[in-house]
Amino acid sequence: MSTLRDLVEEHTTLRPVDIDHLHRLAGEWQLLSDLSFADLLLWVPVDDDGTFLCVAQVRPTTAPTAYQDDQVGRTVDGPEVAHLTIAYRQGRIWREGDPVWYGNTPARHEAMPVRLRAADGESGRIIAVIGRDTNLSTARTPSQLELNYLTTADDLAQMVADGTFPPVRHPGETTSAPRVGDGLIRLDASGKVTYASPNAQSAFRRMGFAAHLVGEDLAALSHRLADDPLEGTDAANRMLVALRGEAPPRKEIEARGATMLTRALPLMPAGVPIGALVLVRDITEVRRRDRALITKDATIREIHHRVKNNLQTVAALLRLQARRVEQPAARAALEESVRRVASIALVHETLAMSSDEAVEFDGIVDRVASAATEVAATAVPVTMRRDGSFGVLPAEIATSLVMVLNELLLNAVEHGFPEPDDDAPVPAAPPPVAEVVVAVHRQRKQLHVTVADNGRGLPADFDADAGSRLGLQIVRALATGELRGTIELRDRDGGGTEAVLVVPLARR
Repeated sequence: MSTLRDLVEEHTTLRPVDIDHLHRLAGEWQLLSDLSFADLLLWVPVDDDGTFLCVAQVRPTTAPTAYQDDQVGRTVDGPEVAHLTIAYRQGRIWREGDPVWYGNTPARHEAMPVRLRAADGESGRIIAVIGRDTNLSTARTPSQLELNYLTTADDLAQMVADGTFPPVRHPGETTSAPRVGDGLIRLDASGKVTYASPNAQSAFRRMGFAAHLVGEDLAALSHRLADDPLEGTDAANRMLVALRGEAPPRKEIEARGATMLTRALPLMPAGVPIGALVLVRDITEVRRRDRALITKDATIREIHHRVKNNLQTVAALLRLQARRVEQPAARAALEESVRRVASIALVHETLAMSSDEAVEFDGIVDRVASAATEVAATAVPVTMRRDGSFGVLPAEIATSLVMVLNELLLNAVEHGFPEPDDDAPVPAAPPPVAEVVVAVHRQRKQLHVTVADNGRGLPADFDADAGSRLGLQIVRALATGELRGTIELRDRDGGGTEAVLVVPLARR
């Protein structure tokens, strides 16, 4: 299914600024649909003969839909769109006409023009039409709540026709907001509550206000209830801003352990401020879970920090022990253990600074590679290079992968480039610069890593499976066990050795 922008750009000559306005409208019109108890269909003219194309649709959450089938992409013309044509050409809301039938569903047709106001504040142009179609199969005498919903919906519909709804979105503000069913309060021009839905009343009761909201000055009440006087003042000022005809950003109010999200919208049909619509949502449990997650995150990061410190202590102890050992083989074994422990500590150090259980792995690899060139026992200068990016990896993959790469890099440096032989004849051409390359790319939820060098290559009798070196045993065990992948060591085309590692990123 094509998007709103795709349909409009393909079938109309509307400008980008017009399309942006339609996008903002489609991001806000669930509010109008719920207040209207009606489906809203966004129609754009595709020619001068009265043909309209439906580019967006929203169903109400407060009433049954009038359409069981999706209407987006549907083109209509002729008598069926007479109400759309009138609204588009005359620039007024059309409410005349008898009910129509969609299959077995009776519905009431309405149409409201969508106006884009000019930059200088003038009336602007009609760029589209909203069809408001109400399912009449459950028609009954409306309650006080429904009457207030419908009255507010009519005010917003007129603002759509005037070009003052939806309001401009504030920078950084998401589309998440209180919904009609969460709690609705209507204010008059003086800021007094004329209607509060039961859910809105319950939200304020949880904040410590037990009386009825009707007749209360909502700005003053919010200031009085808030735990933080500054937040209370801010919340009150935002409601006063809405009464003056502007749409302030959303605001959270905390009182007596409860948290309420508020959104104030001006009501100014025909350009006359008549009050404001305030939507509220009790988000106490959401914020409680957020605080619990923050505490848990801080605890996990502290654990990683302590693990890193403990590993560094272990590495320091092994390093001290290595200095006291006289046998070269034992000293080399301890020094290798130091490097292995240090590589794991790098992952925990990164996790201690991260906000989740994932790490940016490129920096870790670069540090391990740099350490490998510094500590490897070779007199040949070796250049390390990384091609591609590992990106963000889960901690359970990163911890094992860094050990594998540490072993492969050390092997490449130490065994790929032997000590120069002073008795050997001088070659006619200078040898190539010793280089180790870590190449990585992602393919089909797999990580493909190649560690390649341009050294002397593998011995003629090399057998990776039968090798007795501890480093290769660690590599095989981690690659096929913890990482659930594959590892292959082979001669590289053009000389040298390469280790090819394939690691699945999707954990089973």
